[in-house]
Amino acid sequence: MRRLLVALAAMAAILAPALPAHARAGFWAVTELDPFPARVRPDVPYTVGFWVLQHGTHPYEGPGGLDPIGLRLTGEDGTTLTFGGTPLPEPAHYATSVRVPAGRWRVQGLQGMFAPYEIGTLTVPGGLKAAPPQFPVPAGSEVMDYWGPVKPPGFPWKAASVIPNRLPAATPAASAVSVQPAGATQPAQVSAAVGDSSPWRQPYALVIVAVAAVAGTLLVQRATRAAVRRRPHDPPERETRDGEEVISTG
Repeated sequence: MRRLLVALAAMAAILAPALPAHARAGFWAVTELDPFPARVRPDVPYTVGFWVLQHGTHPYEGPGGLDPIGLRLTGEDGTTLTFGGTPLPEPAHYATSVRVPAGRWRVQGLQGMFAPYEIGTLTVPGGLKAAPPQFPVPAGSEVMDYWGPVKPPGFPWKAASVIPNRLPAATPAASAVSVQPAGATQPAQVSAAVGDSSPWRQPYALVIVAVAAVAGTLLVQRATRAAVRRRPHDPPERETRDGEEVISTG
């Protein structure tokens, strides 16, 4: 077991530099609101759009999905209101309907496995005061456009360059049947279209395969040694002792 742990640690040290920089930096996301009502009145329903962006720049690219997704409001008396998000056609884009009583409310974004994101403070009646960014995106970085015409607020976040989106072009047959509005591609289709741009695929697959290979080799060696130790010996009565003659009849 000790040899297995040492081998796994050595493999992780070798492969860690191959991981994407943002993966080594931490596992986090941000919630950005679409334009919010300038004034919110008590007990009046409003539709609010928002985006959940991994590392502040792209849709979630890990295994499975994010759940729960939504907005959580906490009042000064501890009252909690949760409004679940409904996915919109754009990747990482959601909407929810909120109806808030009078008071001051702490607003957070619920981001599935990611920690809740501090959006700001909502005063009702009144407006939203945004909180300072928890994870400022550094200027000069390169970002991918996953969205087309409908993009998250602030895109491209002071990026030095933008990689155009790779949404699949409509085939002639599909165009003859119906014309889809721009940005109507579903999240799963966008994920397939970007291909190898996902930071979760090649580097993490390499780590998993390497670790599995090391673990399998060591386990086979250990099982072989155990089998050798358990191999039965010849029975004592069949062993020839020194100085004795074996007489057989028949």
